[in-house]
Amino acid sequence: MSSTFFQRTFLIVLLISIVSVANSQEYKYEIGGMAGGAFYMGDLNKNTPFKELGSSIGAVFRYNPHFRVAIKANLTWAQVSGSTEGLENVFPDQAQGSFSRNLFDLGGQFEFNFLPYSDKFAYLNTKRLSPYILAGIGLTVAPGGETFFGPNIPIGIGVKYKMKNRLNLGLEFTVRKLFGDNFDVTDDGNGFLDDPYRMQGSLFKNKDWYSFLHLSLTWDFGPRNRPCNNIKSIY
Repeated sequence: MSSTFFQRTFLIVLLISIVSVANSQEYKYEIGGMAGGAFYMGDLNKNTPFKELGSSIGAVFRYNPHFRVAIKANLTWAQVSGSTEGLENVFPDQAQGSFSRNLFDLGGQFEFNFLPYSDKFAYLNTKRLSPYILAGIGLTVAPGGETFFGPNIPIGIGVKYKMKNRLNLGLEFTVRKLFGDNFDVTDDGNGFLDDPYRMQGSLFKNKDWYSFLHLSLTWDFGPRNRPCNNIKSIY
């Protein structure tokens, strides 16, 4: 046989394998909820993760085009707070202050699974547990006396576990970088403690972040290959 035959055979097998792997996820979508905690870091909390941990709850949707890739959307409500109490840093004029506010986070992220994630297709070496990383873009709205509205950049890590067919358990930690320096604005009788050093924060020069630690539960739906409805039962 000629080398051309083997080359063509190899290309056909390769293409079939790529198509098979790309479309072998049993279900295309996930939907569910998540809950956990949220905390703020900025002028009123520079170095202490999980300080003044607040509540957080939200909804999550995923599209799974591949074992290693997912595209996720989220809508989250959270409460975060900060205070000068206990800080080693001393603000100008001995200023003191605190803040607490609700926020809404709408975003989309790209997830990469370190292991091919599924509880089926063992011949493709899939795993029912996989760590992953994520990055994306989002929008933060924090209503109040001085409403904050602006984009954020989420990055994070997580782990997902296929508990049983169609049911997924996840644990995820993310940080959101804000573009605006008036997220932690306060007014508790001592004046606003926003930008205490008069550094004139700008779109790319600010110190405000918030983070989520979430436990999620999602349900798979949207099967890729449905059985033929024309096949009638013999019973």
